[in-house]
Amino acid sequence: MSQITQISVIIPLLNEEESLPELLSWIAKVMDTNSFSYEVLLIDDGSTDRSWEVIQELKNQNNKIKGIRFNRNYGKSAALNIGFKQAIGEVVITMDADLQDSPDEIPGLYQMVQKENYDLVSGWKKKRYDPIMKTIPSKLFNKVASIFSGIKLHDFNCGLKAYKKEVIKSVEVYGEMHRYIPFIAKGQGFSKISERVVQHQARKYGTTKFGLERFIFGFLDLLSISFVSKFRKRPMHFFGTLGTLSFLFGTIITIWVIARKLYEIHYQLPARDIVAQPLFFLALVAIVIGVQLFLTGFVGEMMIQVSPRKDDYLIKDTLGID
Repeated sequence: MSQITQISVIIPLLNEEESLPELLSWIAKVMDTNSFSYEVLLIDDGSTDRSWEVIQELKNQNNKIKGIRFNRNYGKSAALNIGFKQAIGEVVITMDADLQDSPDEIPGLYQMVQKENYDLVSGWKKKRYDPIMKTIPSKLFNKVASIFSGIKLHDFNCGLKAYKKEVIKSVEVYGEMHRYIPFIAKGQGFSKISERVVQHQARKYGTTKFGLERFIFGFLDLLSISFVSKFRKRPMHFFGTLGTLSFLFGTIITIWVIARKLYEIHYQLPARDIVAQPLFFLALVAIVIGVQLFLTGFVGEMMIQVSPRKDDYLIKDTLGID
């Protein structure tokens, strides 16, 4: 009987040839000290340096190391997504390759998932060694993400996280959505989410891949996840509600404009033509938009009906079913 792999460590990387030997040696030391059975998945996200050659050399030294290389840079979400599909560990830990995440945190994260039964544990870099141009936007971003998601985390974007195997097998990440995995997991019913203060280390090798545009893209992805998590299975609830309200608003305004016109005619008061009133065109636009939104919801419902994923609900337990 093959040994169960306790931990899968997934490490997305881009041009980290200098840090990889030290990082993998550190991980191996932690794993051996704690007698963990493990694997390390290194996802090379289109590196242009010697990262892949270094991974091959490290693989020859340690058979616990596995590597996947993209033909170009797809982004951290894509790297994590492919890593999630390949991971076999009972607990999956993600971390960055730049040595700013400490492997010494792995045992504590593992215990919180395996022993305290958390679905997901996110690292919190309470003391950071990043420039202020990164920390200030990050705090604002985390506050907004916490409000939108209803999840009380201080650091959504921390690369150091631990998951139950069931969590990573039920989520799919793309774009910049890796930072919202707790939000996605919560939408799938994994609500036991916590955080752990972790050590943050100053960058030792290479340069940061950070850019302010990531917050713009990240905010757009947050809106997307918020919408999809609530209305993916019931688009009519969103579009139909907005469409109905818009249609009713337009109809009420139209009736009011016509009634006012009839009133003025009846009492022989000065009256403008209906089509000469801007309010009439506002009502007309509201009616048209209302119909379009309602039809959008209807089309969305029809697409759900023919989608092969319309019944992809996660079943936690069964009773009396083979």
